[in-house]
Amino acid sequence: MKWMAVAALVAVLLALIYLKSSVGPVPLPMLIATIAGVGFSVLLGTALMGLVFLSNASGHDDEASGKDGYDGGDAP
Repeated sequence: MKWMAVAALVAVLLALIYLKSSVGPVPLPMLIATIAGVGFSVLLGTALMGLVFLSNASGHDDEASGKDGYDGGDAP
C-alpha cells in the first residue's frame, strides 16, 4: 500500500515540475487540480491493477468464466 502512495507522490511531483518548466508560475487552482487529478488517477490505477492480480491469483477469474483451470488452450 505504501508503494502506491509513493508512486502517486512521484507522479504528482513530476507533473508539477513539468508544469513549472513549461508554463512558469502555476496558479493555485491549477496546482490543486493537478495534485488531485494526477494523485487520484495514479492511486485508482494502481488499486485496480492490484485487484486484477488479486482476482487472478485467488481463482475468482476462473469461477466467473466457468473454467476449472488451464487446459493448455489452442496454442501450437
